[in-house]
Amino acid sequence: MVFDNILELCKKRGITIAKLERETGIGNGTISRWNSSSPSVKNLKAVADYFGVTMDSLLS
Repeated sequence: MVFDNILELCKKRGITIAKLERETGIGNGTISRWNSSSPSVKNLKAVADYFGVTMDSLLS
Protein backbone atom coordinates (compact mmCIF):
# COMPACT_ATOMS: atom_id res chain seq x y z
CA MET A 1 0.00 0.00 0.00
CA VAL A 2 2.79 2.45 0.89
CA PHE A 3 4.56 1.71 -2.37
CA ASP A 4 1.34 2.18 -4.37
CA ASN A 5 0.67 5.54 -2.72
CA ILE A 6 4.21 6.73 -3.45
CA LEU A 7 4.01 5.48 -7.02
CA GLU A 8 0.80 7.46 -7.53
CA LEU A 9 2.43 10.63 -6.15
CA CYS A 10 5.40 10.11 -8.45
CA LYS A 11 3.09 9.77 -11.45
CA LYS A 12 1.30 13.00 -10.51
CA ARG A 13 4.67 14.79 -10.28
CA GLY A 14 6.02 13.18 -13.42
CA ILE A 15 9.03 11.64 -11.73
CA THR A 16 10.34 8.12 -11.36
CA ILE A 17 10.91 6.17 -8.16
CA ALA A 18 14.64 6.28 -8.97
CA LYS A 19 14.59 10.08 -9.15
CA LEU A 20 12.67 10.25 -5.86
CA GLU A 21 15.30 8.03 -4.25
CA ARG A 22 18.14 10.20 -5.56
CA GLU A 23 16.52 13.45 -4.45
CA THR A 24 15.69 12.19 -0.96
CA GLY A 25 18.98 10.37 -0.40
CA ILE A 26 17.29 6.98 -0.13
CA GLY A 27 19.28 4.04 -1.46
CA ASN A 28 18.72 2.81 -4.99
CA GLY A 29 15.91 0.22 -5.08
CA THR A 30 14.85 0.79 -1.47
CA ILE A 31 11.40 2.21 -2.20
CA SER A 32 10.55 -0.63 -4.57
CA ARG A 33 11.19 -3.08 -1.73
CA TRP A 34 8.49 -1.33 0.29
CA ASN A 35 6.03 -3.28 -1.83
CA SER A 36 6.83 -6.28 0.39
CA SER A 37 8.39 -4.75 3.51
CA SER A 38 7.92 -1.75 5.76
CA PRO A 39 9.95 1.44 5.35
CA SER A 40 11.98 2.96 8.14
CA VAL A 41 10.46 6.00 9.81
CA LYS A 42 13.40 8.12 8.61
CA ASN A 43 12.89 7.17 4.95
CA LEU A 44 9.11 7.45 5.14
CA LYS A 45 9.46 10.95 6.61
CA ALA A 46 11.88 11.94 3.84
CA VAL A 47 9.34 10.90 1.19
CA ALA A 48 6.46 12.59 3.02
CA ASP A 49 8.45 15.83 3.32
CA TYR A 50 9.44 15.66 -0.35
CA PHE A 51 5.80 15.49 -1.44
CA GLY A 52 4.50 17.79 1.30
CA VAL A 53 2.16 15.16 2.72
CA THR A 54 1.85 13.42 6.08
CA MET A 55 3.33 10.04 6.83
CA ASP A 56 -0.20 8.87 7.67
CA SER A 57 -1.36 9.69 4.14
CA LEU A 58 1.40 7.49 2.73
CA LEU A 59 0.45 4.65 5.03
CA SER A 60 -3.30 4.73 4.43
